[in-house]
Amino acid sequence: MLNAVPPQRVASLDELDVSKELFSDATDWATAQTRSCTTFDAPAMAGITFWSRTNRYLAEVLTDPERTATPWRRTARDSILRVVHPRATHAITAISGHGGVGDLDAKVRTKNPKGSAMAHLVENNAKYEPNGQGVFLSRDDVEFGRELDDIPLWFLLYERKKNGKLSAELSLPIKMEGQYVNQWLQRIPLFHDKTDPGFDVELLDAAVESTAQVSVEIKNL
Repeated sequence: MLNAVPPQRVASLDELDVSKELFSDATDWATAQTRSCTTFDAPAMAGITFWSRTNRYLAEVLTDPERTATPWRRTARDSILRVVHPRATHAITAISGHGGVGDLDAKVRTKNPKGSAMAHLVENNAKYEPNGQGVFLSRDDVEFGRELDDIPLWFLLYERKKNGKLSAELSLPIKMEGQYVNQWLQRIPLFHDKTDPGFDVELLDAAVESTAQVSVEIKNL
């Protein structure tokens, strides 16, 4: 099991061309958007809104040439919302986590089950273990036309507790147990127990990536 990488191969936020401020602003904006949800919405609406708006904020900021020197690109292929670095060295998606998000002394996993498309991406991440070239470094022959599924995918893991406290980390997944991602090549803490008094929301981001099979019986009238 790989829990960490040697110090000389550890990626930094600077090398990934992102910042704590970016992720903090994204979750703050998502929180504000989620406040519009009420008990009259669908039960999972608040969680879905938070997940979608966090990813939307990252996409809007990182793909905007007026806000980002070298714009990223975005994709929603397989219902996985991703922003892709302009050199195609890595991509990022925001997903809810469970356990010790933001705390390197605690175990963490994705909160909700993931489908086969995500499992394939996580499996591909494992191919980029440190071997003289870090996952965050560009290859000379990389062009944006590179297969999207071959681009290492980092998770912006967030965990919102009922007391309103929010934690987040940027982590590179490499293995799943069943339908949950629970092993990481690297975890970068962003913030832990960031307080937002009075905000209470159960987060569910699995609705658009459901693995359940639904049977519908059709009767002729």
